[in-house]
Amino acid sequence: MKKIIYRNANEVENFDLKRFVKSISKFAKVSEKEAKEALADYDQYETMHVSCLVEAGMKLIGAKAGDAEMKEYFNEHAQWFDEGKFERLRRITGYLVGTLDRWNDAKKAEEKARVKHCVNSAIDDAARLAALETQAMEQNIAYAA
Repeated sequence: MKKIIYRNANEVENFDLKRFVKSISKFAKVSEKEAKEALADYDQYETMHVSCLVEAGMKLIGAKAGDAEMKEYFNEHAQWFDEGKFERLRRITGYLVGTLDRWNDAKKAEEKARVKHCVNSAIDDAARLAALETQAMEQNIAYAA
């Protein structure tokens, strides 16, 4: 039996397909079969966060009804997303960090000096090469093209 996690790992409940369909049916007519198909991606997991159900419900409602109903459904269940509580983590010079506030000047300089790779076809190779050479000269490093 699949488990649904709410706020934390202690708040676990058994998944009830009929309850899920009933919550969606307020906004669009969805059958149990369609709900099972929408949740097929999650079959491999024994537990899942309730936000996965909300996302699946939004897809079903969007396909059956429209944007207004989908937004209304999301607003009714938005409490499970906790938008402001996630911090961006980046891997910089071997460390997982959210911000650079606590870094010393040497680490901040190292981060500033690193080559940031991008996939941007709008910048031609000559401009990219010139920028790399300039960056290398600023840091007194040899750069071989």
